[in-house]
Amino acid sequence: MHPLLAEFLGTMLMILLGNGVVANVILNKTKGHGGGWIVITTGWALAVFVGVVVAGPHSGAHLNPAVSLALSIAGKFPWADLPLFILAQLLGAMTGAFLVWIHYKDHLDDTADPGLIQACYCTAPAIRNTSRNLVSEIVGTFVLLFTIFYITNNAEFGQEKTPIGMGSLGAVPVSLLVLAIGLSLGGTTGYAINPVRDFGPRLMHAILPVKGKGDTGWDYAWIPVIGPLVGSAIAAALYLCI
Repeated sequence: MHPLLAEFLGTMLMILLGNGVVANVILNKTKGHGGGWIVITTGWALAVFVGVVVAGPHSGAHLNPAVSLALSIAGKFPWADLPLFILAQLLGAMTGAFLVWIHYKDHLDDTADPGLIQACYCTAPAIRNTSRNLVSEIVGTFVLLFTIFYITNNAEFGQEKTPIGMGSLGAVPVSLLVLAIGLSLGGTTGYAINPVRDFGPRLMHAILPVKGKGDTGWDYAWIPVIGPLVGSAIAAALYLCI
């Protein structure tokens, strides 16, 4: 499989299952309604597992511009490949969000709260505080990337510069890492820790004819984009220093 296709498919599956578990827990009349935060964080961890298993052998399973950026800063991924990887990830995230809309359309139509509908697509802070919300995303992504560097410490590039890193064997520790971040740090902003995980579905929320969807929250949208990128850069810089 071409690495860009792998990033697209892996990110698509991750968003389909990750945003899907949010929809299952919070939308009206679903079988999983009211499942709570533990179900959501576990579902997201397993969503990452699926995405990494599918994409890992072919692209290294970045599935996240923050991962690609950090690996580039650390010299583990070519800078020239970064824009196309991010584009593939963004398109995958948008497609995954579209599939969530198709799958849960009846339940979205039956849910009157615009905030709950938006939560099936993108993140929002529990308490709106711009500086602290930004710090939350920086800290969460720092933990993600700094740990990933040690999970993939022996990663090298193949002869065709295809990144070999997380792969299928790395799916379990990466999934547990995402679960730990969600359980410990996710309560403030919903732990986007991935620019396309938030921006792609947020864009689809704005585009799709979702009944009663309300505001898309573009005034907040820069935080789950900039925060993860800053956190990933700090993680890469510290990894190189030590």
